[in-house]
Amino acid sequence: MDKRVANAEAVIDRVKDGATILMGGFGSCGVPENLIAALMKRATKNLTLVSNNPGTDAYGNGLLIGNRQVRKFIGSYVGANKTFEKLALAGEIEMELNPQGTLAERMRAAGAGIPAFFTPTGYGTMVAEGREVREFNGRPHILVPALRGDFAFVKAWKGDRWGNLVYRKTARNFNAVMATAADYVIAEVEELVELGQLDPDSVHTPGIYVDAIFQGKNYRKPTERGPKRKRKE
Repeated sequence: MDKRVANAEAVIDRVKDGATILMGGFGSCGVPENLIAALMKRATKNLTLVSNNPGTDAYGNGLLIGNRQVRKFIGSYVGANKTFEKLALAGEIEMELNPQGTLAERMRAAGAGIPAFFTPTGYGTMVAEGREVREFNGRPHILVPALRGDFAFVKAWKGDRWGNLVYRKTARNFNAVMATAADYVIAEVEELVELGQLDPDSVHTPGIYVDAIFQGKNYRKPTERGPKRKRKE
């Protein structure tokens, strides 16, 4: 099945107000820049974003947050996004922080059809408030629900028309697991290749998980944090 679409604008109309989007990326790596830009143009609002971090003021999820399109952010790291900080402290955006491994496992569980799981992480902290607690091997664990999205926006290095994806290095974080945990998965890739050009043993996301794919353009790929000291000549 040919899952190619022309660009982000060709599929972004599927995303309605109030949708939950699993947004790929780890820091400034593996961010679906074209899909975020298309979502900004469409001005879809009241979104719930699930991502490792809220981006920066001028990049990634931070653009949607600054554009007041996000109602709730679910992630594991706030980072250096001053706009998000101001909105969260003023109560203008909902925030749900998860331990990073728990966030990843919630989506992995959703992709595997597991509705909830027990983890020792977070026991004894505010993360555990209101949750069921059980003891396993003498250690208390809290029950955590799986996390699934209406959409997943993922960004890969290479892909083919069947939707098979290969990520590059840090960009693999979160993108691969998110592609398994949404009702509709849209992938943007740096290079769209012909069938057979991807080594089957190197495919990270099989095409069965992907609903639409396109080749992105004009990637910025900024460095989230610059070096702290000058390199010696």
